[in-house]
Amino acid sequence: MPGGAAGGALAGVLSAIRTHPKAWMAAGAAVAFVILGTGSVALGATLGATPAGAAAPTATRSASSTPTPTPTPTPTADPARPVPAAQPAASRVRTCSVASLAQDGRLGNLEAQVVNAKTGQVLFDRNGGKPGPTASVLKTLTSAAALATLGPDYRVQTTVVAGSAPGQVVIVGGGDVTLSRLPGGQGAFYTGAPSIQDLANQTKQALGGQPVTSIVVDTSLFGGPLWQPSWDEHEERVVEGSTPYMSALMVDGDRNDPGAVESPRSTDPTGRAVQYFQQYLGTNVPVTSGSAPAGARQLAAVQSQPVTTLIDQAMKYSDNTIMEELARLVAIKAGAGNTFDAENAGVLAGLKGYGIDTSGIHIADGSGLSADNAVPPSYLTQLFIKVLNRQNGLGVVYDGLPVSGQSGTLGPGYSRFTGANAVARGAVHAKTGWIDNGYTLAGIVDAADGTPLTFAVFALGPVSDNAKQAIDTLVTGFYKCGDNLMNG
Repeated sequence: MPGGAAGGALAGVLSAIRTHPKAWMAAGAAVAFVILGTGSVALGATLGATPAGAAAPTATRSASSTPTPTPTPTPTADPARPVPAAQPAASRVRTCSVASLAQDGRLGNLEAQVVNAKTGQVLFDRNGGKPGPTASVLKTLTSAAALATLGPDYRVQTTVVAGSAPGQVVIVGGGDVTLSRLPGGQGAFYTGAPSIQDLANQTKQALGGQPVTSIVVDTSLFGGPLWQPSWDEHEERVVEGSTPYMSALMVDGDRNDPGAVESPRSTDPTGRAVQYFQQYLGTNVPVTSGSAPAGARQLAAVQSQPVTTLIDQAMKYSDNTIMEELARLVAIKAGAGNTFDAENAGVLAGLKGYGIDTSGIHIADGSGLSADNAVPPSYLTQLFIKVLNRQNGLGVVYDGLPVSGQSGTLGPGYSRFTGANAVARGAVHAKTGWIDNGYTLAGIVDAADGTPLTFAVFALGPVSDNAKQAIDTLVTGFYKCGDNLMNG
């Protein structure tokens, strides 16, 4: 039975303890240790295990012992929660709008851009990267190319050399359109013009009394044609009187009236110059066309004013003749050729050093008279920053710019910046332009808030003279807005 078996077993155990008491005491202690240890593990699991790497607790610590700090767990991002990227810096909100002014129908197809000249930031843009005809605003590019290629101090020279026969003289045209037929150049439109009288007097002195037997005229410096095919000859040469045939030898820009800003021009500028040369020589000897002999002895020479003076006068009064001269001389100096067709490569080469992208630009002439010229307003806003900062000698261009209500083609008598737009008088330094299919204005605005702005505005297409007032109103808006000008 189970009860009997259990009792017998117990009796056996007790008998063994009595027989070997020490062995059984040791065994009992071991069993007790195992039981206590198991209980400790169970208790630890109930209260929380000691963190990995932390020291196990001890029953007692000495006074000098230092407790080991429990490290703070490093938090980790919840992979399910997106982390925001760095926030962009807040941009300025501009609130001054000229949108209604830019929609004026008198502006035709508007191309325009305005830039903060200090920061380079584009504030306003309407087709600003689209190349368009510039009219006389192109004179800014021609001036910049001339300064870079010819240099600010370059003077254009007209000479007389000895011919191949005794008493023969050769007058060599150097392209100086300012050479004047007036005694000493006094009263001529061009400031400080050299005179063909002086050239004749030097020639007589160099000959020492030897009579002149014949005159040869050398105008080979400029190649043909004399007239740019895209120009309206009747309008520009005869009616308006702004532009001559481009010969390397002429007097007073071939004006009928040597002292006038605009005056009808002839069909033979070279013949007119030679007529006065003969008159001052006091002879009526035969005249032929030809070339100066190589190494011929120089008998006489006169020089124009420096390029800086030529630019100043041409910019103020929008003189086409000087600018056509400079563009041709730039092309020749650049090695591009001596014709109208060569001027594109020549002027672009001259502009290269200013570091502004010339993509899309096409130069058909030096004055801007051709509708085939193409320049984006964005090029002009960048160039005028350099003009404003007088970089690379461009300060002369700034000094020559007409000023609203004060000088040149923006001055009194030109009906610009009048009425409500008079608030911007004296604050706009800019080059004007007009051709049949466009009115233009580009330059610098000293805005009401003190911000210098560069701008270019082209009113293109079937526009009329009243486009000028619409342009002035838009530019006055730029003046009022300053750096608060918005592009909306």
